Amino acid sequence: MLSTDGAELLLVGRDARRLADQFPGHETCDYDALPDRAAGYDTLIHLAVANNDSGLSDAAFLEANVDLLERVARCAAKAGVTRFINVSSVHALDDRNQGAYARSKREGAGRLAAIPGLKAVTVYLPLVYGDGWGGKLGFLNRLPGPLARGLFHVLKALKATVHVSRLADLVNADPGRPQPAAVILSDAQRDNTVFQAVKRLVDLVFALSILMFFWWLLGLVWLAIRLHSPGPGLFRQTRVGQGGRPFTCYKFRTMKQGTAQAGTHEVSAVAVTDRLGSFLRRSKLDELPQIFNILRDEISLVGPRPCLPVQVELVEARRRRGVLEVKPGITGLAQIEGIDMSDPHRLASRDADYVALQSLSLDLAILIATGLGRGQGDKIVKTG
Repeated sequence: MLSTDGAELLLVGRDARRLADQFPGHETCDYDALPDRAAGYDTLIHLAVANNDSGLSDAAFLEANVDLLERVARCAAKAGVTRFINVSSVHALDDRNQGAYARSKREGAGRLAAIPGLKAVTVYLPLVYGDGWGGKLGFLNRLPGPLARGLFHVLKALKATVHVSRLADLVNADPGRPQPAAVILSDAQRDNTVFQAVKRLVDLVFALSILMFFWWLLGLVWLAIRLHSPGPGLFRQTRVGQGGRPFTCYKFRTMKQGTAQAGTHEVSAVAVTDRLGSFLRRSKLDELPQIFNILRDEISLVGPRPCLPVQVELVEARRRRGVLEVKPGITGLAQIEGIDMSDPHRLASRDADYVALQSLSLDLAILIATGLGRGQGDKIVKTG
């Protein structure tokens, strides 16, 4: 694809002769010749990797994904290459993944930052496909075209994917433009009708099930709040929704009446209504009234947590990263990882990761983690 776009390619590997046989018509060299042969090229794309399923030892993963990467990057810097693109997998993004592949890819990306004079970007890719399919999806090539495309549309809803053209577009971009140290490339799910339909169906089934089978619990919690402290049982607050549009978010009240309208991380612990409020927040029962927001299609079960309009820094950071293009959620990726609104740029960055990696399997994993007690919402200010 790059060659058809007019790029002049130099293919580099351990065996230059084998590369020449595989890709006739292109210049090739081995790693030893790279410092001299790379002069004049503006971009180096590092694809060499020991894959997750290769069954290698930890030492072999380090040699391939760290030592070789650093060696090639230093050669690129010495040759004056303007931009170094390190291709990685989204599996390496999760710090909880302590497999040899993920650990070695994270260490390799860290090594790049320490090389002087190198403009490096690590590109994290989910499942990559082109005009056909490879690997585990190769069976789709044997199906009739319409059936294969329809089935792939369903599979895309389950796992994040990216068309190879998106990587080509990144490579063909002006190498002189400012670039972040890390980028996630994906097709996202905004135009995937299967994903959107299933996600909405799950939201509605959840909300209606709560109304049908747990209406008594909603009533008991509301009554307990009314009896426990002065003020209404429900708490209404304006939040920023999809597209930056404001909406009224409903929760059971866990703060004392008259508490200032501010981010939870800015509110003192003494504002919580003693043991009942603490219990409702800890058990997440205070979130249940948001089923009405789900029914009104203002919020989803999973998505970036909606913030207040007064949290301007967070709103703008989310807008720049495209986070406001999706519906907010009752729980989210950043929330289960303990990232709250007290760190707006880190939160917006992780929210953007969720938008890029969004899939039904990721949503399910977030819901399970939430049900197991991970993520307690924004931390309140401790006193005393």
